Amino acid sequence: VQLQASGGGLVQAGGSLRLSCAASGSIFSLDAMGWYRQAPGEQRELVAIISKGGIARYGDSWKGRFTISRDNAKNTVYLQMNSLKPEDTAVYYCTAGDIQRDYWGQGTLVTVSS
Repeated sequence: VQLQASGGGLVQAGGSLRLSCAASGSIFSLDAMGWYRQAPGEQRELVAIISKGGIARYGDSWKGRFTISRDNAKNTVYLQMNSLKPEDTAVYYCTAGDIQRDYWGQGTLVTVSS
């Protein structure tokens, strides 16, 4: 399974970004897809996960500002990020899992300027 993330970049505080992550390869058994993030000097942490059936779970810090969605026909997961804050600056990693293991994308950098 390969995961290709896109959509990161530089945005001013209060702005929005939409991240996308497309899965390819042996994807027939994939279930959950989602996003983690890692800010400088910090551990990687959950942003949001969504099941193949559309059930979403969010990390406590982002629920209400971020929305995860998924297009199973395109094998793509999205993260809509609104009201961005400088502390949202981080590398955002796409992840997907099947019953055997988790897969990780290369990460996309989001920088929020004040």
